[in-house]
Amino acid sequence: MGLDFSGADLSYGDFSESWFTDAKLINATLVQVELYRSDAQGADLTGADLTGASLVRVNLDDAILRNANLDAANLVKASLCDVDASGASCRGTRFMGSSLLHVDFRSADLRDSVVDENSFQVTLDENTKIEAMTGSVFGPAVVVDKAGSRELSGGELEEWMRSKGGNVRVIGVK
Repeated sequence: MGLDFSGADLSYGDFSESWFTDAKLINATLVQVELYRSDAQGADLTGADLTGASLVRVNLDDAILRNANLDAANLVKASLCDVDASGASCRGTRFMGSSLLHVDFRSADLRDSVVDENSFQVTLDENTKIEAMTGSVFGPAVVVDKAGSRELSGGELEEWMRSKGGNVRVIGVK
C-alpha cells in the first residue's frame, strides 16, 4: 500500500488480487496487465497507459485516472466511485456492470465504449466524446457546458448522448 511505481513498466504482468491502495502509478505503463479483483483504491494513475488491461472487479474508488489511457480495457463489474477520469481515453473500454458514481469524465474519450445497466452518475462536458458508445445506464448525469452545469436523466440524458453520436439507453428508476 502506498508504494511508488511512477514511470515503471509493468506491462503484461499478472497482479490478480493485488493491493495497489494509495499507490502512485503516475505515467506507469501497464499495457495488458491482469488486475482481476485487485484493490487500487486511492491510487494515482495520472497519465498511466492501461491499454487492454483487465480490470475486472477492481476497486478504483477515489482513484485518479486523469489523462490515463484505458483503451480496450475490461472494467466489467469494477467499482469507480469519486474518480477523476478527466481527459482519460477509454476508447472501446468495456464498463459492463461497473459502478460509475461521481466519476468526472470531462474531456474524456468514451468512443466505442460499452456499458450495460451501469450506474452512471458522472460529469460530462461538451468535450466528452461518446460517438458509438453503446448500451444502457441509470442516470442522472451532470452535463457542463458554456451555460453552466445541469443534471440530466431519462429521456433528456438519452437525447443528449444521441446528439453526441452515442447509442445509449437510459433506464428509468422504478
